[in-house]
Amino acid sequence: MPVSRRRLLVLGGALVAAPVIAYSQGDRRVRRIGIIDYSAAEPGRLGWWKAFRQRLGELGYVEGKNLVVEARFAAGSEAQLAALAAELVKLKVELIATGGTITALAVRKATHDIPIVTATGIDPLRVGLVKTLARPGTNVTGVVSLNDQLAAKRLELLRTFVPKVSRIGLLWDETNPSSKIQLKDTEDAARTMGITKMVRGVKNAADFEPAMAALAKEGSHALIAIPSPAMFSNRALIGQLALKHRLPTMGGAREYAQAGALVSYATDYPHLFRRAAEYADKILKGANPAELPIEQPTKFELIINLHTAKALGISIPQSLLVRADEVIQ
Repeated sequence: MPVSRRRLLVLGGALVAAPVIAYSQGDRRVRRIGIIDYSAAEPGRLGWWKAFRQRLGELGYVEGKNLVVEARFAAGSEAQLAALAAELVKLKVELIATGGTITALAVRKATHDIPIVTATGIDPLRVGLVKTLARPGTNVTGVVSLNDQLAAKRLELLRTFVPKVSRIGLLWDETNPSSKIQLKDTEDAARTMGITKMVRGVKNAADFEPAMAALAKEGSHALIAIPSPAMFSNRALIGQLALKHRLPTMGGAREYAQAGALVSYATDYPHLFRRAAEYADKILKGANPAELPIEQPTKFELIINLHTAKALGISIPQSLLVRADEVIQ
């Protein structure tokens, strides 16, 4: 199906028809939910969760009055993530909203009973979180960002910005299983397009400099930062190193381009988090997560950093600038 920036696809159609009902003023219960993210509690990620909390507020949930939110951030530690997931289960929250596939997997391992609402992630079928997208059949539902299905599109777009690219550097997070899936998808796309790929993995912030330096030394014409929560947290470092090593870089969220990457192509993440809040509302009102269809985005954003393009000596065609959702001067 063609990509549209303004449409939203809901598999099964159930949520399209469902009205948004404000929280009943007569319901005096205090609802207790958890949110958990593999990423650090840094401004960009907190901005996404702010959208989630704001939407809950619009639906009538007021923190400190009829809502308690237990927020946990693992700061890129898988061991910490497991411990925090267990902590939320022990607190007996009514549902847990997750950021990132690795987070959803950790929470699913910790509980098969508490509803899990995903705010981002790759196709949940590929990692066994649900039985079908239209009818999950487990305690997991929500929205996904489908970064795994954008691999070919990102590579195609990057080749438009750097037409002579024949060698592509792929930077991925070795600690994240969903990154491995996305890496394979990107490698497959590169093979189909006849582009030679060079791969470097990172496990922590100290790995970025040697990895990107090696990719530049080996002759990479451009770079794709395979999306992950840890990669997102290091987007400013990626932007700095991309300029230092003269690697035109494609990022997996608008914040990458804002932090110095040449371009980003991704879904509108604050919108996904708002939609996740609507799933939370439905579940708190009694909906069964096993029967709520997984929602996929069809709204995607192209962000171009013109300042970075000029620094790299890249001329951006007017046709691309007009097409962009945002051009950073």
